[in-house]
Parts: sequence; C-alpha cells; structure tokens
Amino acid sequence: MSTGKRVDSEATAESLHSAAIHLLRRLRQADASSGLNSARLSALSVIVFAGPITLGRLADAEQVRPPTMTRIVNALEAKTLVTKNASASDRRTIHLSATMKGKRLLLEARRRRIRSLARQIAILSPHDQKTLHAAAAILNGLPRAV
Repeated sequence: MSTGKRVDSEATAESLHSAAIHLLRRLRQADASSGLNSARLSALSVIVFAGPITLGRLADAEQVRPPTMTRIVNALEAKTLVTKNASASDRRTIHLSATMKGKRLLLEARRRRIRSLARQIAILSPHDQKTLHAAAAILNGLPRAV
C-alpha cells in the first residue's frame, strides 16, 4: 500500500497527539461511575500494576510532587483501595499496595473503557478495523523503538 512517498512525521505526530487526547477524554467518561477522579484512578493503576511501590516512586511515575501524591494516596486509603505498609528493612519507607477492592475497582473501570472503545471500533468498516488493529500494533512498538 506504500506509494514510496515519505510522510511528514511531524504532521503525523500532531494528528496522533490530537486523536489520543480526544480519545482519552471520551474514554474518561466511562470512569465517572468509579467514583474516582482521573488522578486517583491513574495512581491506583500504577499501584495495581507496579506495586508494592513507595510514595516517592509513585509520585515520580505520576509526575507530581510527593505532597500532591500524599493527598491522592490518603484519599485512596480512606476508600480502602490501597494499604500502606512499612518496609521491614527501613521503617521510614512506606510501600503502597492495592487492596482487592482497589484491584477490582480498577479492573472494572478498565473493562468499561475497553467496552466503550470496542463499541466504537465495531461500527467502523472491516477495512478500517483491520487498519486500526495494525496501527495499534505499531503504536505499541513505538516506546520500545525509542
């Protein structure tokens, strides 16, 4: 399907950036029923998939300052979605872990977003669905290529 012409990578990046932002905004609407804002869901996601994790590493991952992350984690703890455990080797170090309730809430929110996106993909033509599937594979390979 290649015409041999190079595509302007800057224009492609701009288009993908815009599409990704709009897609994430639409998918975030499915998160409303979780009862958590996007910052708390994002932090919970890191804790579920990378935990146990220290507050400092979580703040770094979420690109916020530790006091901001402390407020987010305290709210998650108040909803019994995460637990804090002191390190056995250094009692000053606190490790954050997701509770089963937190894991279930996060996974259900993820399933809602995926179902919402799948419904949108299902209305595309078979050709567009295949193209999108191929593009997703390429996008998933980008972080490893850089």
